[in-house]
Amino acid sequence: MSKRKLPPNASVATEGDGSKLVAPAASRNTVVLCDLLARVAPSSGQALELASGTGQHISAFAQRMPGLHWQPSEVTSERRASIDAYTKGLPNTAAAAHLDATAEGWHKTMAQQDLVLLINLLHLISLPEAETLVAEAACALKTDGRLVLYGPFKRDGHLTSDGDQRFHDALVQQDPEIGYKDDTHILSMLKDNALELVEIVKMPANNLAFVAQKTGI
Repeated sequence: MSKRKLPPNASVATEGDGSKLVAPAASRNTVVLCDLLARVAPSSGQALELASGTGQHISAFAQRMPGLHWQPSEVTSERRASIDAYTKGLPNTAAAAHLDATAEGWHKTMAQQDLVLLINLLHLISLPEAETLVAEAACALKTDGRLVLYGPFKRDGHLTSDGDQRFHDALVQQDPEIGYKDDTHILSMLKDNALELVEIVKMPANNLAFVAQKTGI
């Protein structure tokens, strides 16, 4: 994923203890995401988080769902160091992998996943990059494996809150290729990659979580 110029309120992280970074959004939504995954994720197997950010999320997920073996991933070395600091000592978490989730071909090194998870990235990349990401995630999944996509989305082409409109406009102003993706586009991506929609979950702060399962087709 090429380095994009983002507005100040996007992908924010500040310095914490040691190598740890702290993202306010992760601090706010970790509990509700843990609750979601505890309900929709497989109880055991291999779990890959794309664009793991600071590592706050995956540390909490690994502790809440010890039956899964978690593989975090990130592009930048600074964030990989933060992830490893958060997950240090957790027996079911691997070291953070260097992975660009928008690049073609990464599924070859991350195959046979029972769960692939992406949090708050799709609005920060272009539509072609999002299409590549979903296609690669589908290839990385085992049959019956699950994909979870969480973040802010348009609904049937419309932004449904003033806050979403302001954030989307700020993103597009910085980079016209990025911004909120439409829920109908996400559903099309899932279908095109043999991913069957399980449910769309309404989440706090007007976010959505798409839960899909890889079919045997």
